[in-house]
Amino acid sequence: MRNRVVITGAGVVSSLGDSATSLQLSLCSGRRAVRPVELFSTAGLGCPLGGEIHSFDAQKYLGRRNLRPLDRTSRLVTSAAQLALNNSGWSESMRNDEEVGLVLGTMFCSVHTISEFDRRALEAGPAYASPMDFSNTVINAAAGQTAILHNLRGINSTISTGTTSGLQAIAYATDVIRSGRARAILAGGADELCFESFYGFDRAGLLCRSDQRAGDFPIPFDKRRNGFALGEGAALLMLESAKFARERGARPLAEITGHGFGYDCSQGEDEESAVEAIGLSIRRALNDAFTEPHEIDCLSASANGSPAGDRHEARGSVTGLNGQTRKLPVTAIKSMLGETLGASGPMQVIALLETMRDGVLPGIKCLEEVDDDVAFDLIGPENREIDLETALINSVSFDGHCCSLVLARCN
Repeated sequence: MRNRVVITGAGVVSSLGDSATSLQLSLCSGRRAVRPVELFSTAGLGCPLGGEIHSFDAQKYLGRRNLRPLDRTSRLVTSAAQLALNNSGWSESMRNDEEVGLVLGTMFCSVHTISEFDRRALEAGPAYASPMDFSNTVINAAAGQTAILHNLRGINSTISTGTTSGLQAIAYATDVIRSGRARAILAGGADELCFESFYGFDRAGLLCRSDQRAGDFPIPFDKRRNGFALGEGAALLMLESAKFARERGARPLAEITGHGFGYDCSQGEDEESAVEAIGLSIRRALNDAFTEPHEIDCLSASANGSPAGDRHEARGSVTGLNGQTRKLPVTAIKSMLGETLGASGPMQVIALLETMRDGVLPGIKCLEEVDDDVAFDLIGPENREIDLETALINSVSFDGHCCSLVLARCN
């Protein structure tokens, strides 16, 4: 018999707030985080917009610790970890007595640091490359730095599967706890906003383009959508076995009852293949959760404004839920946050935790002209009052990865 897995706390650093409550308030007020980027120059690029965290200072969360070895990604993750540990009641003394693990999902991790290190080595020679940067030139740098800083002595893993990385990290950590190999794991995702990733997405034609009809930011499921805006952030959840959480007197926020995966080998080139992969991911999550499609109260969609991606998810969700979607409330928070890559799935989970608490499902900012292919009860742009018991979260990446998660309220 597998262990039940519950969420006992959350930590988030985002362009719309640094707590679950502030994030939810921003989403429900329709606040827009997507604006002209200030971190780097976007001159000559097709898209000048991004969901940047302005005035981010890790000292606010971490105090007078030595942060010199940490780059922006590692500072985001260590800050979110501190917030999650505080929120779940895991003190420093408790972490001395009990192992806490970390599973981090990230698409690029410290790609800016990697690029800077390589650039200096090529231009000035290897002897002039910064040794301080070297430790951050691996994909698991942020997870390692965070474990060291917070004394997380349990499992330490990094998942890199495109924009689904964060949700897949939560699913992986869930399996580790279910099997009895760990009792407490911080799990979630993070990615920074930097020129290197921004430039790549812009060159690939994936970012939104300004025109008179579409406006200057992405609108998921809207006929006018023409690409996504890149964002950044970090979001971590404290996962524990239900038995252990009960023994230590922790209050569970929700239970992770199931998850599922799919993969589109065509990477979006073949629409039917993409639709089937998303549908398979959802069906597997429902089967794992012993949940029927009609028991799902709402869907948090991965949609980010991608013309093809949103359409694939809409069709795949109908397939995965056996056509029972006409009255299903659907939200898509990337309309306000932008595409935060590895952090996106965990941020969707945190927003739904707040919806379970306060009974308000955020609307989709500026959604006015719903695409004809969408067979949902889309929430937008107005919020919706809802008694949320069971929710489905989708995370769909443009590289073919699909992940779905079923979340149930703890009564």
